[in-house]
Amino acid sequence: MCGISGIVNYNSSHQVKISDLKKITDVIAHRGPDGDGFWLNKNIGFGHRRLSIIDLEGSKQPMSIEDQNFVITYNGEIYNYLEIKEELLSFGYTFKTHGDTEVILKAYEHWGVNCLDKFRGMFAFAIWDNIKSELFIARDHFGIKPLIFYTGTSSSMFGSAIQQFKKHVEFEG
Repeated sequence: MCGISGIVNYNSSHQVKISDLKKITDVIAHRGPDGDGFWLNKNIGFGHRRLSIIDLEGSKQPMSIEDQNFVITYNGEIYNYLEIKEELLSFGYTFKTHGDTEVILKAYEHWGVNCLDKFRGMFAFAIWDNIKSELFIARDHFGIKPLIFYTGTSSSMFGSAIQQFKKHVEFEG
């Protein structure tokens, strides 16, 4: 079990503060006692709490691939990630880690949103696509992994638990 969080400020000049992101991510510390990570890019921020199961050292999150075009925060397990990885290797992709997180990122890079058709497992993730300036958020087909959204007047948030949003100044609930 891991936990994810994110904030998107609608005004692109209104930067996400690490303190705000840390507050909403710390609420889910019990979901990932093995570590935390944060990524900020102007008006967007991702947080992550990690429970290490696969690739204990190599799959720290949020994770980006070499060119920084795609960044992910992810909770779950892709059961068939080794098969997807083999397919991506046949297309010329290379991998630095042994976990499923990098496979998701490169599958998104290759197939776009259609990568979801490849995944068998339980997952919730958000990918920032720097090329398109788009946020792609998805969860498994059965909704096993939690993914909660909040839309406010000046920002939106997502996370693994609704309690996270109560720590943000904009939350009205």
